[in-house]
Amino acid sequence: MGKEDAITIDTMKKDDIDQVMSIEQESFSMPWSKNLFLSEFRSPSVSLLLVALSDASVRRVCAYIVCWLVADELHILNLAVDPSARRQGIARKLVIAALKRAYQKGAKRAFLEVRTSNAAAQQLYSDLGFSGTAVRKGYYDTPLEDAVVMTLEQGAFDSLAKAA
Repeated sequence: MGKEDAITIDTMKKDDIDQVMSIEQESFSMPWSKNLFLSEFRSPSVSLLLVALSDASVRRVCAYIVCWLVADELHILNLAVDPSARRQGIARKLVIAALKRAYQKGAKRAFLEVRTSNAAAQQLYSDLGFSGTAVRKGYYDTPLEDAVVMTLEQGAFDSLAKAA
């Protein structure tokens, strides 16, 4: 039994933003701004915001995922795990939770962009059934880097969402 077993997935709340921002700033060379996160709360029909809580009794956020649900597609925009909680299956649990919720709202496939150098993230998504379908040249700044577009097509999406 690892720490993953104690993780609780919940809807992100505005009160979580300071903890989310701390993880964001530790995780990315070009972190999202607080206002960008707060803007996601303005579109509840599109935005899917989840947090992983390592301690639900005091609401301690250890990871988060931000997605958009547009038509029948889930677009994973941002996912990060606190550095002290990485390599414990938390990101996987968050992705599956997002896929399940999107499936319940009619999503049939998912996609995302990931830095070409982020082998750990690419492995996570590949293990979940995503495949690299394109490269976006110069997609990221600081440092300038290409993005791999990864897609989870309907059959794999359905299987994963139903099994979760």
